[in-house]
Amino acid sequence: MEPLVQLTDGALPEPLFRRLLRRVGALGTERLRNTYQTTFWYDFGEPTNVVEEAILALHPRVVGRRRIAGVEWWLSRMSTTDVRVDFHQDRDEKLALRTGKLVHPRLSSVLFLNRARGGALAVTRQPPDPDNPSLAPRRLDDLTLVAPRPNRFVLFDGKLTHGVLDANNQIPDGRLPGHVRQRRTIPLNWWTSRPTDVPTWAETGIYRALGV
Repeated sequence: MEPLVQLTDGALPEPLFRRLLRRVGALGTERLRNTYQTTFWYDFGEPTNVVEEAILALHPRVVGRRRIAGVEWWLSRMSTTDVRVDFHQDRDEKLALRTGKLVHPRLSSVLFLNRARGGALAVTRQPPDPDNPSLAPRRLDDLTLVAPRPNRFVLFDGKLTHGVLDANNQIPDGRLPGHVRQRRTIPLNWWTSRPTDVPTWAETGIYRALGV
């Protein structure tokens, strides 16, 4: 059976990765509470921010996997003692909420920016289970786990279920005691057509510190 994920360490050139780290760090707490709802579209044109530069650098690792029209991206900034992302499958979110229709990206991916306590990405072929904490799948013995490491890029089929484990690398089930460093990643969904009502970064006034 083929592995569920394709993993690349040292995915970005080091100068670009360091610049990306600095720019994301400069955002501070901007839209931190809405970090997962703040998504952008990029169609591989002239880059207007450092994330789009990173996408262009990653693009050769993805080409050849059918036509890709562009990338939907956002920032994931969380404490692994308070994981607020359930197991899920990526989808055209606004289309699903309006019509119930499920359309998935061709490929899902995550660019890790730093190490964190726990916080492994867990990927599985099983569906989310509403009877479990964090909608975790019923069987946990076939999860593919990817630990957060700086400049690590992981790519997988856009229909696969995935989630984030807590600071102890367990299924999140409530807040844990203590303080840990923020787990920072950039999720990137590679689409064959643009998802519903996702603006480009340049069309918004958000995250200006990322600008080139």
